[in-house]
Amino acid sequence: MTHIVWTEPAIADLDGIHDYISRDSEIYADSVVLEIVEAAERLGSYPESGRVVPEVGEGSIREIIVGGYRVIHEVASDHILMLTVLHAARQFPEGLSE
Repeated sequence: MTHIVWTEPAIADLDGIHDYISRDSEIYADSVVLEIVEAAERLGSYPESGRVVPEVGEGSIREIIVGGYRVIHEVASDHILMLTVLHAARQFPEGLSE
């Protein structure tokens, strides 16, 4: 099983998602964040699942879709680095496409 590593920006993304949703429902916010984390953890068993991020075009930068969120990660030989989690309606962050 491949080890999952969460970057600080990805953790901040999860915190922001939780904060935004919890304005209406703390329970739903917990559920959404848990669903994202569990989907990311499944990458440990299936690291090549998901698609190559079209904005980047690099085979090691992939994404899975969880609800309305893009969970973008980098697949390395011994770990998976969680880079960012963003709502599908938001603009892709420029720093990842460089």
